[in-house]
Amino acid sequence: MVAKQLAEHAELAQFMSHQYLCESLTVAEVNTLLNYLTVLHFDNDDIVSDIGDVGDELYFVVKGEIALIIPDGQNEYEVVRSGPGEMLGMMSFFDKRARSARLVAKATDTHVLKLSRAMYKRMKVEHPYIAINIVEQAVLSLDKLFRSVSSDYAQFSHYLYGAGSKI
Repeated sequence: MVAKQLAEHAELAQFMSHQYLCESLTVAEVNTLLNYLTVLHFDNDDIVSDIGDVGDELYFVVKGEIALIIPDGQNEYEVVRSGPGEMLGMMSFFDKRARSARLVAKATDTHVLKLSRAMYKRMKVEHPYIAINIVEQAVLSLDKLFRSVSSDYAQFSHYLYGAGSKI
C-alpha cells in the first residue's frame, strides 16, 4: 500500500511540475504543495460540488473533465468544461459564499486535487510563496472563464440581434 501511495505521489509531482501553477516552484516546493492537497476520484456524472455548498475547497483537475453546470429548474446548462491542469471552485473558495454552480465529473476515473480552506490557511503562513502561486492561478482561471463566457455571449448576441445592433 505504501508503495502505491509513493508511486501516486511521484506521478502527481511529475504532472504538477508541468503545470502553470508550479512553473516557478522547485521540486521540493511541488512536493510541499502536494502535502497540502487531497486526491479525490470521481466517476462520470458524480457531483464534485453542488449549488449552495459553501466553497471550503478548490479543485485542480489532474485527469478527466469537470463541467460547470447551471440548472434553471427544468434544464441544466454546461457553462464550461475543464480538463487536466485547470482549477475550479475559486470564486466561492475566496469569497466564502455559497456556490452558484454545480461541478460535475464528465469522464470516468476523473482525478482532482482538493485544497481545503484549512490547509490553504496553513499554507499561507508556512509557505506564502506557494499560496501566492495558487492565488495567481485562480486569477488566471477566472480570467479564462470570463473570456470564454464573454465570447459565447457575444456570438449569441450577434446571432440573435445581427451585426450592428447594440444591446
